[in-house]
Amino acid sequence: MNAIKDLILKMADDALIIGHRNSEWTGLGPTLEEDISFSSIAQDKLGHALQLYTILHEDHEEQNPDLLAFTRKAEDFRCCQYVEMPIGAYDFSLIRQFLFDHAEYNRYQMLSNSSNNRLAALSQKIKGEIKYHVLHADTWVIQLGNGTTESHDRLQKALTDSMPLALGIFEKSAFEAELIRNNIFEGEDALRERWLGSITPILQKAGLELPDISTIEPAYGGRKGQHTGHLKPLLDEMGEVLNTDPTASW
Repeated sequence: MNAIKDLILKMADDALIIGHRNSEWTGLGPTLEEDISFSSIAQDKLGHALQLYTILHEDHEEQNPDLLAFTRKAEDFRCCQYVEMPIGAYDFSLIRQFLFDHAEYNRYQMLSNSSNNRLAALSQKIKGEIKYHVLHADTWVIQLGNGTTESHDRLQKALTDSMPLALGIFEKSAFEAELIRNNIFEGEDALRERWLGSITPILQKAGLELPDISTIEPAYGGRKGQHTGHLKPLLDEMGEVLNTDPTASW
């Protein structure tokens, strides 16, 4: 697998899996507005995954997007472990959306200057959509962080508990040096620094304390196909219809 294919695959897998996780809030949101918001964000994520899988299919001789999304085994996925975790309570899902989308917005912003023209063009488009995901998360984190003692404490706990998983977003691949050398992507360390610069002022406005990441062991493994026990059941559910009869026409 070459460097560009590996980069696009992990981005697509991230978007696909968190999109399905966010869709699980449909009908369960704490308010009607949040029910609609998480459903809309989920739809966007699945659209991003489709566009990325399409590049893999057209430019890198991979299977078509449906087969890439619904027929691979768990160990073939390159998503970070954070996105595969169950939705849990609203505070966990909100903090995950906040931390993940800040990372993705900065990733696409960096990739909009990539030497890979197709990836750069797609990144220009997608970062505009993710901007609104970030705005949604920022608004609710600040509001609930400055809300009641309970809402503040629950967000703080979700933030602290999530940090090892969130740092796993920035797990490097074997192609890191090649991506940087060829001006395809500036690298995961550069992305993590941008991410920290992006989330810190929002957390300060929310009265939340960013844990000391120098003392935290990141939850790595997902980029190498090492996943939690939560991914396979989700993939089985996602692919149930297609796998019942892969040759069926709809």
